[in-house]
Amino acid sequence: MSQTLKLASRASLVSRSFPELWAELGFQAPARVIKTHKTLEDMPGPSVLGFFTDLFCKRGLARLHELQIEGKAKYGPVWKASFGPILTVHVAEPSLIEQVLRQEGKHPIRSDLSSWKDYRVCRGHAYGLLTAEGEEWQKLRSILGKHMLKPKEVESYTGTLNSVVSDLVRRLHHQRSCHGQQVVKDVAGEFYKFGLEGISSVLFESRIGCLELDVPQETENFIRSINRMFVMTLLTMAMPKFLHRIFPKPWKIFCESWDYMFAFAKGHIDKRMAEVAERVSRGETVEGKYLTYYLAQEKLSMKSIYGNVTELLLAGVDTISSTLSWSLYELSRHPRVQEALHEEITGVMKGGAVPSAADVAQMPLLKAVVKEALRLYPVIPGNARVISDRDIQVGEYLIPRKTLITLCHYATSRDARFFPEPDSFRPERWLRKDAAHHPYASIPFGFGKRSCIGRRIAELEVYLALARILMHFEVKPEPEGARVRPMTRTLLVPDRDINLQFVSR
Repeated sequence: MSQTLKLASRASLVSRSFPELWAELGFQAPARVIKTHKTLEDMPGPSVLGFFTDLFCKRGLARLHELQIEGKAKYGPVWKASFGPILTVHVAEPSLIEQVLRQEGKHPIRSDLSSWKDYRVCRGHAYGLLTAEGEEWQKLRSILGKHMLKPKEVESYTGTLNSVVSDLVRRLHHQRSCHGQQVVKDVAGEFYKFGLEGISSVLFESRIGCLELDVPQETENFIRSINRMFVMTLLTMAMPKFLHRIFPKPWKIFCESWDYMFAFAKGHIDKRMAEVAERVSRGETVEGKYLTYYLAQEKLSMKSIYGNVTELLLAGVDTISSTLSWSLYELSRHPRVQEALHEEITGVMKGGAVPSAADVAQMPLLKAVVKEALRLYPVIPGNARVISDRDIQVGEYLIPRKTLITLCHYATSRDARFFPEPDSFRPERWLRKDAAHHPYASIPFGFGKRSCIGRRIAELEVYLALARILMHFEVKPEPEGARVRPMTRTLLVPDRDINLQFVSR
């Protein structure tokens, strides 16, 4: 009997829940903790040593864009990694990128760009649109947006840009005569000069000689300074500040590069402003059509003008050079697409010599070619955001405020779910109405308030240049030329010179 009671008692204990037993014994049941979001601790990712090994023991910083694809395959659409002293969350899914960007707030921060800011503090320079934050950034964005984002304002630069394109075509004619088989060596370098001349004409309404047969030495030095600065940017950001004293060379080269760029911009601004002042003193009416003039009219300090123009100079160059280089590289390898594009251009122009903004608006294949080149080779392979005022939810994770979030555009733009045959150059994918691309799968100019403010000017410049080049030349690969692949130098650039044949039509 007693054994039966004991068994019944045990059965009763087993049948009751733990909270019931806890209450029966006179204790208050502990509160049930429900975890609604995963945290950074739950997020997968390589160890610091593992990431360092992947990065530096293989192809180094040059393969950062490839690590996006490898990271997504290994860890899923969201993972974390430490880049030197910086912890970053990588997001490689279009819907999650959209989720991040829709929570960026009133004054979004693109990324910390700590070394860029450290340099400006060190030298006492003003922040420009790329480095400013908060209300200062909002003010600069509003001022520049009046003249760089409105379609009619941008179209007004057509004549200025077409003048630069004419010089580019003449230079290509000359450069191909310098080598056998009508080859132009290092087209990215030629388009770099074109991009700098174009943005300078918009900023100063004057020319700086980039497309002359003998390029001024100061212009060559400026171009080299931009390249060195971008290479050193990743190194200086990855190194803790105390290492700058132990290994001073990267920081020294970085600062010297910026010093030259600021001095270059200041010299051209001062010269242009002095010309305007002289005309005003003679009682002449001055109507500027260049951005430096507009900035002066907005009562910005000269220090702020120097900072903004310097940043706009470097921002405008790489976009043009990269997009034109990769577009012509792929067109040279796809002659049927090139021929179809040539037919489109000549059909719209009907014997006209110089396309206008209205003309390129009637060239859908031209725009599709540029879109496809930017999908395959986004100038900025990974954009970033720092949400400074609150924690945000990204998928199943709660990301703490002030966490650096890298948006992996290179990985999403080569995702087969959104772009069949993702590594193939297929401009027609942008022309089919039934093709459904996630709107955030390929956003080479960014999105929202922190999107590229020079996008419209850059696109117009690329369209005008590409149309004119194909009106004059059939572009072919260099005979026995090697395959060119992208590599990361902060921006995405060719891993070797792109050499192309320019055959007169």
